[in-house]
Amino acid sequence: MKLKKRLISLGLCVALVLGSSTVAFADGSRVVTLGANLNEEQKEKMLKYFGVEENEVVVLEVNNEEERQYLEGVASEAQIGTKTFSCSYVEPKEAGNGINVKTANVTWVTSSMVATTLSTAGLTDADCVIASPFAVSGTGALTGIMKAFEDATGEKLDEEKKELACEELITTGDLGDEIGQEKATGVINDIKTEIIKNGTSDTNQIAETINNVTNNYNVTLTDEQQAQIQSLMEKIAEQDYDYKEMKDTLKGIGKTISDKLDAMGEKVDKGFFDGMKDWFSGIGEWFTGIFNSNDKDSGILGETNDSVLGDNVKIDSTDDTTVNVESNTEDSNGSEEGFFKKIWNWFTGLFNGEDSSDVEDTNETNNDSTEESIDNTNSNSTEESTDNEDNNIDSGTTNDEDSNNEITE
Repeated sequence: MKLKKRLISLGLCVALVLGSSTVAFADGSRVVTLGANLNEEQKEKMLKYFGVEENEVVVLEVNNEEERQYLEGVASEAQIGTKTFSCSYVEPKEAGNGINVKTANVTWVTSSMVATTLSTAGLTDADCVIASPFAVSGTGALTGIMKAFEDATGEKLDEEKKELACEELITTGDLGDEIGQEKATGVINDIKTEIIKNGTSDTNQIAETINNVTNNYNVTLTDEQQAQIQSLMEKIAEQDYDYKEMKDTLKGIGKTISDKLDAMGEKVDKGFFDGMKDWFSGIGEWFTGIFNSNDKDSGILGETNDSVLGDNVKIDSTDDTTVNVESNTEDSNGSEEGFFKKIWNWFTGLFNGEDSSDVEDTNETNNDSTEESIDNTNSNSTEESTDNEDNNIDSGTTNDEDSNNEITE
């Protein structure tokens, strides 16, 4: 099972090391990439999903040869695959927007995983949509994102940072096999954030940061995982990352993951004072949202036509307002109810008579039971996905009727 997941991880790395095409476009251009192995009908379907006409955007093609540039000699033929099906839609944004990602029919990589990995590659501000007419792992689309971003901005991303981002993706994927994708992404994202923000380079301090973050997530690392993450973070610490450029993306990803884990019944323990800081920050964001809700622009993430891909399409996004937009629209009363409930829960947590150790014990008990439930669910889900991969890897199946089966590119 780990080999199959590493297969996908290796494929995803192509996105982080692929060179730019020779054509450069002005900053702010919208670029679509289409998998070379899609037929013409499927390519038209993807343009319709993105909500664009071919003459409105720059359209590039991504093929398997491009994916192979950095995988040959690293992965076997079976791992590299022979087809490219997935597509991407990218629009560079002004500084401060961060990286926003939406995926459709992508079954392994999550939107948060893509966003934080792209930040390591040096991509700063962009909206990105990854999609396919049927279920795929997503490797071709990530290749497309890198290619589209470099072409749209005319800026070449640093090769060393792209290779480092590739290592981060594999590290996150390996950890995700054990603890789940969202939690693994949260762990790596939070550690990376602390390292870059504090300019940490000392080996012992990096180890301490890893320990603190994993404790927050109630995760116990094996010696191998500890060494893998330690090595990654030491390399990240050597780079010239600018936290001011990355913080919007890193903080946004952290909040997205925290919200998703909350929805799963699992809390991330950041300590009392950090919790208060996050709470007040959330209140500020809520007030900002009240006055800016009508002006919020979700960009190309909100322009997709999800119905084009059918009723069973799997959608994931770093911006939850772009997932089934109508059902997620809240009226002012609903927002107020959520706000006051948040206040009530916080104050009752302060004055319910529990000391910190009791709260910690309760959280650990809840996390243990939740993790057991999640592990069982993930186990069943992974086994089912693995069976589908066995049936479809390198099969070249492109019929929409097969959309429930994942194709590894």
